[in-house]
Amino acid sequence: MFASLPALLRVPMVLLALAISLLAHVLPLFALTLVKLLIPLRSVRRVLSRALVRIAESWIGVNNALFDLFTRVQWDIHGLEGLDRTRSYLVLCNHQSWVDIAAMQKVFNRRIPFLRFFLKQQLIWVPLLGAAWWALDFPFMRRYSSSVVLRHPELRGKDMEATRRACRKFRHVPVSMVSFAEGTRFTPAKHAAQTSPFRHLLRPRAGAVAYVLDAMGDALHGIVDVTLIYPDGPCTMLDLLLGRLHRVHVRVRALPIGEELRGDYNEDTTFRGRVKAWLNALWREKDAYMDRFDAAARGGDGTGG
Repeated sequence: MFASLPALLRVPMVLLALAISLLAHVLPLFALTLVKLLIPLRSVRRVLSRALVRIAESWIGVNNALFDLFTRVQWDIHGLEGLDRTRSYLVLCNHQSWVDIAAMQKVFNRRIPFLRFFLKQQLIWVPLLGAAWWALDFPFMRRYSSSVVLRHPELRGKDMEATRRACRKFRHVPVSMVSFAEGTRFTPAKHAAQTSPFRHLLRPRAGAVAYVLDAMGDALHGIVDVTLIYPDGPCTMLDLLLGRLHRVHVRVRALPIGEELRGDYNEDTTFRGRVKAWLNALWREKDAYMDRFDAAARGGDGTGG
């Protein structure tokens, strides 16, 4: 009903509804976080952590319902069978837009453990959201450029050690750790600058993936490989709000974690090469799937095969 309203009316309405949802969920979330900080008992903190996740899942559920109400996005989702919200996963996904996060929350909310994304340290200062992400134990990362590391060698490896610390706290509770292995959103300019061997993807970075696997160890039950495709081309959150995003295609595959993905990424050069080869092979499969999807869409099928 609301999706057919003119954008001039619809956009303020959905923004207002999203703001009300934000306040309705963030305020109790902050209240429970304060209690969690004041009570040092581990058993109590675990109960409160579960309650915080339930609030966050409700928040995402309401936002998903609002997007369904105010937009006409057609969701084409494949491969959710066999996933379990009591098991921990490493979720690997290609990265094209800020819509990716909303899309993944739409697909996985309450189907697998609550998604945690690695966030840049600066995002902790985003009003309300930054504090909410911190309360929900999202890992904040400081990424150092090569030039900064050259000037300050003591910073080498600090970002990866932060990855390890962030993951260790989830060894005893179900979690879905999301890694956008490309490290940044796809653009034609970045693709050209990288001389990427893939048609639709940037080069994946194996380091963060390997460190999550190492830090989580046997607590991880598998890898969830996600391929996001926007058939109508590049999009932004503004396109979603304005109703210019019409279709999202999502392919999900559950993959085992074999022994070839266990090892010390820093010290074992053989293991490092093995992880890079595995991730590049996964990206070649993903790229080929996106090629098939394009070909099927041009032929009028649009399923990707």
